[in-house]
Amino acid sequence: MATTNINVRVDSVLKQEAEALFNDLGLSMSAAINMFLRSAIIHDGIPFEIKRQIPNAETKAALDEYEEMKKNPEKYRHYKSFDEMINEV
Repeated sequence: MATTNINVRVDSVLKQEAEALFNDLGLSMSAAINMFLRSAIIHDGIPFEIKRQIPNAETKAALDEYEEMKKNPEKYRHYKSFDEMINEV
């Protein structure tokens, strides 16, 4: 079977972490990518669920609070240092 090259740009940390994982599994990067491609063909699509991450209620509330703080900074206490904040707590 003839082979061909695929050039893909990925984040360097992602590549290192993936290589470490695949090495632990006894796979090369090429073997892992080939497995993904074969699985995509077998599934006639991406072989796992892809969806947007929706924050839970606690995270949503924290994000809303952050946006409120950005809009109205005068309503909130500011600290000159981490130590100053810790001393107040």
